[in-house]
Amino acid sequence: MSNSYRIAISGKSGCGNSSVSRIVSERLNLRLINYTFHDIARERGVAFEEICMLAEKDPQYDLKLDKRQVQMASGGNCVLGSRLAIWLLEDADLKVYLDAPVEVRALRIAKREKTPYEETLKKTINRDRRDRERYLKLYGIDIDDFNFADLIINTEEGDQFFVAERIIDSLPLHSG
Repeated sequence: MSNSYRIAISGKSGCGNSSVSRIVSERLNLRLINYTFHDIARERGVAFEEICMLAEKDPQYDLKLDKRQVQMASGGNCVLGSRLAIWLLEDADLKVYLDAPVEVRALRIAKREKTPYEETLKKTINRDRRDRERYLKLYGIDIDDFNFADLIINTEEGDQFFVAERIIDSLPLHSG
């Protein structure tokens, strides 16, 4: 199988976007581009929530992050895993949207971050709403409208390895 692909993988928080993107990139020997607000928060030594709040007030956070991701992906042979990947990487060979009910996503996030489920559910619902409003305002992108994706996977159907295999199995065989 040729590894000359540009794969865009998007999904809301808790859908497995980062894990699945990493597995797909490793299996296909492609560069992984998954630079997010979590990375910016770590680099700056501040809480992730603080970066999210700053981004809501200052569009430069999103604009710089998204521009950097697209630039990094412009070289090809990569997996771009981000909230907006399928919208921003317009010429991707494969656009994948990972979906799951908010309750499932909140449970995953609560386990990962060791936070109470009910609190995490409220935060996840609020984050989804704020992200949708922000991307609509900034780019005119409705993150709830992903039906144009080449592949939509409900990540409730299996673990990250199952989801990654579905993505890999859906790739057309390219020569050269």
